[in-house]
Amino acid sequence: MYNFRTDLASERRDIYQKANNLENTIDGIESQKEEIDENISVERVKVTNENGQNAIGKPIGNYVTIDIKKLKIAQEEEIKKAAHVLSDELRNIIDAHIDKKGEILVVGLGNVYVTPDSLGPKVIEEIEVTRHIINYLPQYVEEGTRMVSAISPGVLGTTGIETVEILKGIVDNINPKLVIVIDALASRSIERISSTVQISDTGIVPGAGVRKYKNRNKSKNFRNTSNCNRNTNSC
Repeated sequence: MYNFRTDLASERRDIYQKANNLENTIDGIESQKEEIDENISVERVKVTNENGQNAIGKPIGNYVTIDIKKLKIAQEEEIKKAAHVLSDELRNIIDAHIDKKGEILVVGLGNVYVTPDSLGPKVIEEIEVTRHIINYLPQYVEEGTRMVSAISPGVLGTTGIETVEILKGIVDNINPKLVIVIDALASRSIERISSTVQISDTGIVPGAGVRKYKNRNKSKNFRNTSNCNRNTNSC
């Protein structure tokens, strides 16, 4: 296994190609890049077999990387366009796995008190949850509204409980059709800070980008139990 030290499938592919002096594509890896405009690009990497999985150390599945240049100084119109691109890509993955009414649990991983790790909890604050309204006040909800719940489980150092144990308990009780997990990711390029989002449908192993695999087996068990662990990563 190469010392990738990145969560991005596209970066891992590039590292593998450079290390093996490969000019052509890797067996088991399909890539497609789309330039939305001069500041926004979308790269889709698909791991199709075990050879591709072993090459870049990413499970078989789909990985969508959205790069947004100059996001930190972008104007409102540019931010809206980037948000539209992100929502379209996320919707495509969701629609591929559940129907329009399937319940979704959104999970924000990380420590809200540590800036580089606070993305997940901060996103959860902006999620419009509907599960409680549909359950208790359905007359105030438009027909066809999806049931959405959200949780920021904290970190082991403050709860004393492994995150995957908390999530497994929640999933076993509310039985969502899909889990969207949001977490900060590791990248090899400083230029990607606050400008890159990766979406995948393969689940998430906390700390994998820096080769910290303490919870790998438990994370696999959680995916098998919930049958729906998907992740949205951003740095």
